[in-house]
Amino acid sequence: MLDSGDIGPDQALTTTEEKGAFCLARCTCGWIGPARRARSLARADAGAHSTDRHSSATDATPPPAPPSDQETGRHTR
Repeated sequence: MLDSGDIGPDQALTTTEEKGAFCLARCTCGWIGPARRARSLARADAGAHSTDRHSSATDATPPPAPPSDQETGRHTR
């Protein structure tokens, strides 16, 4: 497993997290994948996200910032 000291300034790190019977993928950029019952699907979501959003093969445009709590209607304390 990588720790945050192993990733460079322009690299993102995806992980999977278990929530009860579900598994979801998360990325250090703020992206969260859908809850899946199969870990393999959550890992596939993380891989697709990394390729689509953080691949050096894409143009140099950075990915859009995640929506703010105001935009999503979430309330944080």
